[in-house]
Amino acid sequence: MLPPDFPIKKILIANRGEIAVRILRSCRDLGIDTVAVYSAADRNALHVRFANEAYALGGNTPAESYLRGEAILEIAKACGADAIHPGFGFLAENGAFADAVESAGLRFIGPSAHAMAVMGDKIASRKAMLAAGVPVVPGDTDAVSDAAAAAKSAAQIGYPVMLKASAGGGGKGIRVVHHAGEIESAFLTASGEAQNAFGDGRMYLEKYLIAPRHIEIQVLGDQHGNLLHFGERECSLQRRHQKLIEEAPSPVIDEKTRQRMGAAAVAAARAVDYISAGTVEFLWSQGEFYFLEMNTRIQVEHGITEEVYGIDLISQMIRIAGGESIEDCVGLVPRGHAIEVRLNAEDPQNNFLPSLGTIRNLRWPCGPGVRIDSSVYRGMEVTPYYDSMLAKLIAYGRDREQARRRMLRILQELHIGGVKTSAGVALQLLQTQEFREGNYDTGFLERYMEERKEHPVRRETPDDLEEVAALVAAIYRQRAGARRQVKTATQDAGANLWVAQARREQHGGSVR
Repeated sequence: MLPPDFPIKKILIANRGEIAVRILRSCRDLGIDTVAVYSAADRNALHVRFANEAYALGGNTPAESYLRGEAILEIAKACGADAIHPGFGFLAENGAFADAVESAGLRFIGPSAHAMAVMGDKIASRKAMLAAGVPVVPGDTDAVSDAAAAAKSAAQIGYPVMLKASAGGGGKGIRVVHHAGEIESAFLTASGEAQNAFGDGRMYLEKYLIAPRHIEIQVLGDQHGNLLHFGERECSLQRRHQKLIEEAPSPVIDEKTRQRMGAAAVAAARAVDYISAGTVEFLWSQGEFYFLEMNTRIQVEHGITEEVYGIDLISQMIRIAGGESIEDCVGLVPRGHAIEVRLNAEDPQNNFLPSLGTIRNLRWPCGPGVRIDSSVYRGMEVTPYYDSMLAKLIAYGRDREQARRRMLRILQELHIGGVKTSAGVALQLLQTQEFREGNYDTGFLERYMEERKEHPVRRETPDDLEEVAALVAAIYRQRAGARRQVKTATQDAGANLWVAQARREQHGGSVR
């Protein structure tokens, strides 16, 4: 429980979907009132229904709603909120918004604007990590201005190289270049993509590591100078730099490497005086690891760390924002294994393009070791305005194999009708020899889909069970109608016999 004088009594959640519901639940556990904001498309969303108060922001798109920082701040002040939790995405890593919240006398539940600025700029963060002694992937420490400069830098680094946007994330503005003939086209494409996505077209180059694994470390820092790490998450099963399956701990990281990576992550966070929850991401290749970037927010996959360490990271973020220490978290040790599948409204047979529609049928799995983080409900419309993630499916077990088998059960019991999902592909991946042995890298999913010509085996029952139900109902109505006709005919025949008998009696036994 929170102490009676804890300064945060009401929190505005500046987000939507499953992360908004996730934050709401931690607030309820802590006895803190909640305020939801919503777009026109989300007026019936679960986070709106669950919050103590809810206020409309405007239109459907993020620019019309969840990115309206000034409007969100005005609502927070008007309703008497003490703090704002940004979740992930939208305004979560917007330093100007964090500063505006603090300037308005409210608490921003997240890191400082300074930490966001340094770690949000890939070039600035590389320089900061080099200064802090954190290993980084060989490459540029300054942005390249044009394709010619990129070609010169690539020749010095040595092909293959990776062109990366200095700002932003989410896989945008990234291209792998295997030889000099590709560099000009790749630079123009990636720079233009970064400019459109982030308003910043600056690029830099890194050495492209062969068959790397994507390993990230969860860190947590408070206002008293304490910084802790909570082990690693394996995030290598991804497509187009978007993660599909994560697990904790990683099947390839031994205890010695875990301690080295944890110490490097803490050093990275300390270099920017980090406060709150954050994630330091590394590439691991041939026994060595290199700093990739730091996400200055709560991660989508934080739930598997919570399961393994028995910690509520959202509650810790709130406590830290209220000035409490994380000393009680010292000594937490990992137990068991957790696997997460991101359930996305996507069509794997059509290059994972978003699948839109209305959720017509819904069956969530349950049982031992099952956790579902979602805001999906029957009748909900999946719109084109936001990310395609529907839910985070989490399986926990005493060891990796038990967690894997439980996730298989989750995916087999799951049914979502009305939209196509990534569940079938995840089910296949979990049964591959490579996954069972923990022998995969960041390119495995793409190779897997290519080998199967992007036509995964469908294991689900028909997506639209309502069509089946409607057919059954029609047959039932038809048969019921036939029974009624027989019954009516029988009744009519009986009535006619009764009338005939009455007439015979009336006319002395004859019927005219």
